[in-house]
Amino acid sequence: MSVRRRTTAVFSRAERWSDGVARAIGDAGLPWHVTRLGARAEYLFGPMQPRNGREAAAMDDFSLQQLTHLYALNRGILLTPFHNMALMSPATTEADVDHHTRAFAEMAGELTTR
Repeated sequence: MSVRRRTTAVFSRAERWSDGVARAIGDAGLPWHVTRLGARAEYLFGPMQPRNGREAAAMDDFSLQQLTHLYALNRGILLTPFHNMALMSPATTEADVDHHTRAFAEMAGELTTR
């Protein structure tokens, strides 16, 4: 597989990951957002993309971040240990992305169900 095809594939999977997370956030009515840059995507606990490090730090919720990581890990998904970030690689499959989307949507639904 050429470098160009691998790059296109990882960008496509990152977009799929971001779209799935954004849909789950919207469905659950959470005041969060997802952002993507190339093959890297992450969600933050605030309604808008931060413009600087101070705004990003203000959106951090360490307890909630731990919950999201443990929720994912208990379902066989490993997120980057600092942030709620995923970095797609050539080995990342659409099935991997969809597995995360289902788990994330389940978690988001549980957080908003009372």
